[in-house]
Formats: sequence, structure tokens, C-alpha cells
Amino acid sequence: MADFIISTESTQDLNDEYCAKRDIHYVCFHFEIDGEQYMDNNGKSMPFKTFYDRMRAGSMTKTSQVNVDEYINFFEPFLKEGKDIVHLSLTLGISGTLNSAMIAKSQLEEKYPDRKIYALDSLSASCGVGLFTDKLCDLRDEGKSAEEVYEFAMANRLKVQHWFFTDDLTYLIRGGRVSKAAGVIGKMLGICPLLHVAHDGSLQVKEKIRGKKKTMERIVQLMAEKADGGAGYKGKCFIGHADNEEGAKELAAMIKEKFPDMCAPIEINYIGTTIGSHTGPGLLLVTFWGEERKG
Repeated sequence: MADFIISTESTQDLNDEYCAKRDIHYVCFHFEIDGEQYMDNNGKSMPFKTFYDRMRAGSMTKTSQVNVDEYINFFEPFLKEGKDIVHLSLTLGISGTLNSAMIAKSQLEEKYPDRKIYALDSLSASCGVGLFTDKLCDLRDEGKSAEEVYEFAMANRLKVQHWFFTDDLTYLIRGGRVSKAAGVIGKMLGICPLLHVAHDGSLQVKEKIRGKKKTMERIVQLMAEKADGGAGYKGKCFIGHADNEEGAKELAAMIKEKFPDMCAPIEINYIGTTIGSHTGPGLLLVTFWGEERKG
């Protein structure tokens, strides 16, 4: 058994069954809807379907990151057990939660001088963090040390590709990802902005495509261009959806047809309440291992 654990935050958007299978530990963000506060705990405090239906009905949402005390309470039991920790945080490009994790790390390493917490900015979001964490679990299971896993993570974190879109621009406009003027025109013309997570962890609009079907086709084309091995990609692919399971399955079928050599079935999960609060219902996200992000 490894002498360290791998952890992340609930914004990794992997279901609890998968986390248990891979021995992934996570600490929870928080969300607020119509003034009531909840834990972002994989749909246990509020089912995902209920959350997104309430957003569709006009409910307002807010989110809050994990604070220092919560990180301390999360990390400390593992240190007491004699375990080190490799922790991946949601990208600093959209959240400052890593800063709280680093304060907790400093305090706890002083209290437990024989233990080590390797905390890093994943430069990823949602199931991109999940895909990244899954790979670190592979290295752990191969017998790599905590330091070796951390070094791999730092060297390869820009190789997680994220491509996503939605046909409802309301929340992207509200969050400033798409301008209001461009959003109005986009709605009228049925344009779906295609976004990705950039090299600095921020979200960027890369292309504007008319229609959901064409946008899905473009994602598959980009995957063929950017994935390790191109159309011969043998790695894993994770898809996240904001209460758009039908779209996720359609996109997964397109990817399976294009990439028959993938080493595992495509993992499809809900985008959780933290990320979903900022994207709104309907969004689809595809993540895979590929070329290093440059922009």
C-alpha cells in the first residue's frame, strides 16, 4: 500500500463510485441557491437534476471555495495516519482555493515535520481535474513515490486538453466569458462558442460555430488533431455534462467511432454544482491527454 494519498476538491466532477474505486479523496466546495447554502458533495446535498432544473427556473446561485480550516480538517487525519499527500487544486485561473490549501500545508507541515503535502495548481477544471487525478492514481498504483507523482504532475499538467460548449449563453455572458453584444447575436444565429482551458488555467473562447452538431463534430476533429497519437489515441477520455446526458452520450458515440483504440470506456459524469453555477445547464465538456497547451 502506498505511503501517501491522492486528493483533490469536489470540482473534479467524478462520481463517488469512481472515486472509491480509484481511492481518490476530495474536500468540498460550497454553493448557494436562492440564499440557502449547501455542500458541493457530488449531488448528496441536492441532486444534480434538481439543481439544474432550479437554475432553468431562474434561481440564482453563488459559490465559495474551501477555506483554510476546512483544508486543515481534511488533510490532518491522513498526516496522523503517517501518510503524505499529493493534492491537486482547481486551476487558479478560475479559483483561489489553492492559496488556502497552501496556508494549510504550511501550518500542518510545521505541526507534522515528518510528513509532506505536495499541493499544486492542476491548471485544469471539472473532469479535466478528474482525468488528471486518475492518471496520478495509475502512477501511485505502479509504485511511484509521492515525490515522483508530484514531479510528473508538474511536468505534464498542461497536457490535459479541455474543450466545451453550450447553446445557452446566459451564464457565460453573466460571467464575462462572452460579451453581451456577442451573446445576443449568438443567440439569434444559434452560435455555440467553443471554449477551452488555456495554458494559464483561464477559460478562453477559441471558435464560434453555428449549431450544436457542428460544434460536436469540431470537438472530435480537434481531438484528432491534439490527442496523443492523433486518431490512434489510446488514452482515456472523460466527458462532463451540465444535465445534458443525451448530448454527452451522442458526443461519446462520435468519439468512440473516431478513436476505437482508447484503453477504457469513456467516463461520463455530471458537472457539479460549483462549476455548473458558472456555466449553467446544458454545457458539454470533453477532456483527454494531448499536446501541451500553449495558449
